Amino acid sequence: MRRIQAGNALSAFGLGFTVPYLYVYVAQVRDLGASTAGAVLAVFAMAALVALPFTGRVIDRRGPLPVLVAAAVLASAGAVGMGLSGSIPAVVLSAALLGAGTAVMQPALATMIVWCSETATRTRAFATQFFLQNLGLGVGGLIGGHIVDESRPSSFTLLFGIEAAMFLVLAAIALTVRLPHSPTLHDSRPSGAESGAKGGLRALLGHRAMVQLLVLGFVLFFACYGQFESGLAAYGTEAAGIEPATLGTALAANTAVIVLAQFLVLRFVEQRRRSRVIASVGLIWAVAWLAAGYAGLGNGSQAMATAAFISTYALFGLGEAMLSPTVAPLVADLAPEAMVGQYNSAFALVKQLALAVGPAVGGPMGAALHGPYIVTFVLFSLSVTVLALRLGKRLTPVQDRPSLAARTRVVAVHKPEEAVAPAR
Repeated sequence: MRRIQAGNALSAFGLGFTVPYLYVYVAQVRDLGASTAGAVLAVFAMAALVALPFTGRVIDRRGPLPVLVAAAVLASAGAVGMGLSGSIPAVVLSAALLGAGTAVMQPALATMIVWCSETATRTRAFATQFFLQNLGLGVGGLIGGHIVDESRPSSFTLLFGIEAAMFLVLAAIALTVRLPHSPTLHDSRPSGAESGAKGGLRALLGHRAMVQLLVLGFVLFFACYGQFESGLAAYGTEAAGIEPATLGTALAANTAVIVLAQFLVLRFVEQRRRSRVIASVGLIWAVAWLAAGYAGLGNGSQAMATAAFISTYALFGLGEAMLSPTVAPLVADLAPEAMVGQYNSAFALVKQLALAVGPAVGGPMGAALHGPYIVTFVLFSLSVTVLALRLGKRLTPVQDRPSLAARTRVVAVHKPEEAVAPAR
C-alpha cells in the first residue's frame, strides 16, 4: 500500500507540472491558436471517455497491475510527444495519448488499493490517496510555475519531460508491488474473473445501489469540479469583479483546506454513516454557492466580495475532504469481487462525463446568467443531500458504516438486490 500511494503521489506531482499551463503552451508558446488549444483540451477529455468503457473489463480479466503499467507508459509517451510537438496533428495525438493514459490509471490504482485493503481500512486508504494527489498537484504546480517561461519553449519541454519521467517512475514502482491477489505481473488475474466479467454492464446496471451512486457521483462532480475553472471562474470575474490573479488564490485556498483538514475530517467521518456524510456535503456546498452569490450581488465592498468568493472555494475543499474517504471506498464495497475494476471504471467514466458537461453548461451561465447560475447550483447541491439519503436506504449497515466491520469482524460483500437490508 505504501508503494502504491507513493507512486500515486509522484504521478500527481508530474501532472501538476503541466495541467495548469496546457492551454498557454498550445495557444501561445507553440503559437497554434486558441481554437487549437481548446481542441486539445477537448481531445484530452474525449480520449478518457473513449478508453474508460473498456478499462474495467480488462482490469477484471488481467488484473490492475499490467493495466496501470501500460497506462503509465502510454501517458509518458503522450507527455514526451506534447513537449516536442510543434504541429496541430502532433499536439492532438499527444493529447489523446496523455488523456487516455491518465484516465485509465485512475480505476487501476483504485482497484490496487481495494486489493490491498479491507473494509475497515479502506476509508483511510482512499483518504490518504486523495490527500497525496492534491499535495502532489499543488507542489508540482507551484514548482512548475517558477520554471515556465513563455518566451522559452524549452522550459515547457522540461516540464513535460519531468511529467513523463514521473509516469515511468509510477510504472517502475508498480512493478515492485506484490498484490495479495497477484503474486507476479504474469499471474495478476483474480479468481472468478471470467464469471464476473461475463456479467458486464448488464450486471452493473442491475445493481440499483450502484446506479444510484453513479447518478449521485455525476451530480457531485458536475456541481463542483465541473465549475472550478469554467462557470465559477467566469461568474467571479464577470459578476463579482474578481481579479484573475485572485482565482489562483481561491484555488490555493481550496487545496490548503483539503491538505490541512483531510485527516481531521477523517476522524469524524470514520465513525459515521457514509450516506449522511455525503448528504452533509450537499448542504456545505449549498452554503458555498450562496457565498458566491453574495460575492456577485455588489452590495458590499470589493474586499468582502473577494473574501466571500475565496470562501466558496474553501468550503468546496472541506466538502471534497469529506467525500474522499466515503465515495471511492463505497464503490469498492458495492462491487462483487470479480467486478471491482468495472465498478471503478464506471465511476471514473461518470466523473469524466460530468467534467465534460459541467464547463459546457456552467461556462455560459456563469458569464451571462448570474442569478440563474447561482440558483441552479444551489439546487444541484441540495439534490446531493436528497440523493445521498435515498442511497443510504439501499446500503447494508456495514456498507454505510464500515467501522462496524472492525467491531463485528463482518466483511461487506455484494449481495443480490432482494437480499440487501437497509441501514438502520
